[in-house]
Amino acid sequence: AMQKGFYFDQERCVGCQSCVLACKEWNDLPPKVLGQRGPRWRQVWVFEKGSFPSFRRSFLSRACMHCSRPPCLAVCPSGAIVKRAEDGIVVVEQEKCIGCRECLSACPFGAPQFGEDGRMQKCNFCLERTSQGRKPMCELSCVGQAIHSGSMEELQEIAAQKAAHRLTRERRTLDL
Repeated sequence: AMQKGFYFDQERCVGCQSCVLACKEWNDLPPKVLGQRGPRWRQVWVFEKGSFPSFRRSFLSRACMHCSRPPCLAVCPSGAIVKRAEDGIVVVEQEKCIGCRECLSACPFGAPQFGEDGRMQKCNFCLERTSQGRKPMCELSCVGQAIHSGSMEELQEIAAQKAAHRLTRERRTLDL
């Protein structure tokens, strides 16, 4: 069976949060819930390293990884989390969710989010778009072209090209 997912190119991310905002807008997610920030199906994590003058900041754009063996699915007591056979996308059947948050404890990526109704919600790979061959909103809105979506084969090809490009660049630097 095909497995779809995301590839994230950290070198290209500028931390602008366009992916987060496009996702919230497209999925009609509230900005705030009970005085706290509303659910974010995609998040940008910020990492800071070193101190002046060699201070570095890097960014990591994260959403549900639609794992091949999702830990959230394994721990869900109500069977609300389902992995679609046709594309491997992990979806939540809202009406079955009991809001126990076991999925949140199990997910290493912090993907499960909770709305005012207490039920889990998360990235659904923009299925209404991607099922028609269109790009998910996070990828479409990314100014640095750091987010790619597709089948695992397509994403491995992108990663391989990126690695080859990096090796060529490093070899040129060493030859000087």
